[in-house]
Amino acid sequence: MELYVDFEGSTLIFRLVGELDEHSAEFVKRKLDSTLLDSNYSDVVLDLSRLSFMDSTGIGVIIGRYKIVRKQNKNIYVKNPSPTVDKIFKMSGLYEIITKI
Repeated sequence: MELYVDFEGSTLIFRLVGELDEHSAEFVKRKLDSTLLDSNYSDVVLDLSRLSFMDSTGIGVIIGRYKIVRKQNKNIYVKNPSPTVDKIFKMSGLYEIITKI
């Protein structure tokens, strides 16, 4: 799993590459959390165009980061999910709380 962090204006962009599963979840949580807590941003975008797989552990990681962002009264979005990840978001109901842009 690779994770890239970038800013576009005041929007914090996370680009996830690889598989978000039980093997990579702790790494992703630590990296996302430290960036979310140490950065000044208006919105968060998860670019999932290169995320090839996500299991239930990955869903938990996403929901946890959603809670952190919302607690700060900010918005979180999903961008370019791969077809596999898009299906997982639909089936799990994640699109009910996180907007796809």
